[in-house]
Amino acid sequence: MANNAPLPKPRLFGGDRSRTLEVVGGSGLHVRDLYHLLIGASWTKVLGVIVCAYLAENALFGAAYWLVGGIQGSDGSYLSAFFFSVQTLGTIGYGGMSPTTTAAHLLVTVEALAGLLSTAMVTGLVFSKFARPTARVMFAEVAVVSDREGVPTLMFRVANERRNHVVEATMKVALMRFEATAEGERVRKVHDLDLVRSQSPVFVLTWTVMHPILPGTPLYGETAESLAARETEIVLTFTGLDETLSQTIHARHSYLTEELRYGARFADILGAKDGKRVVDYTKFHDVLPAALTKQKMGLE
Repeated sequence: MANNAPLPKPRLFGGDRSRTLEVVGGSGLHVRDLYHLLIGASWTKVLGVIVCAYLAENALFGAAYWLVGGIQGSDGSYLSAFFFSVQTLGTIGYGGMSPTTTAAHLLVTVEALAGLLSTAMVTGLVFSKFARPTARVMFAEVAVVSDREGVPTLMFRVANERRNHVVEATMKVALMRFEATAEGERVRKVHDLDLVRSQSPVFVLTWTVMHPILPGTPLYGETAESLAARETEIVLTFTGLDETLSQTIHARHSYLTEELRYGARFADILGAKDGKRVVDYTKFHDVLPAALTKQKMGLE
């Protein structure tokens, strides 16, 4: 029976769940890439890897102790050998079990060295993840296109969820799409989109990033259908200096054609109550109808 489910859209950025990039060939992943992967992985995955590696290491040495024997106080079972490995690897030393033969002593020596190295690696990994600065930048689920100051404008909404000061925040927006060269070759090209304001001196709450659609810009004269036909993706790259950590933070997000809302604007989320400024994040992704002059976009 044929599978008529739609294929995933070819998104390059926007989080692990939305990536649809498959690499064929190449050298693949190496052991030296494991540290890099774990640094960027979630805490859940990292803790899972650590637990599995710890159990596997003890299972391996436990099997070795069970085969060579020579453990005083052991009942000769694999489970007893496994728990002796746990005590050795953790340098616990209850005194209930101890090696008595040369082979057992050699295994203890090897496991003590392995435990020292593994402890050092796990400590370095955990410290690096704690010390690694991360940005909690929230991007609206959609981007909107509507008139702003009489000019059709592509707008994105971003917010600082941590609500700390991000100094010298900078946003860059690029449009990627397939285009035909003069030789007829289909290639992916990247176009930088000019912004009304690409920097914010202090990024504390929200920021509406705007790109005016003027003659000569990549989006001028483009419809949603023409953008989709060329597999267009708009990529936002955010950088800034975390005032608390005094370190640079990064964030990125992307939008596909179906995530653009023409003739819409973002709902207002800023207000005031009891003399305080209020930001309503429950409406962060909401949009409202707005005027859009298609003639000024080169569509009519």
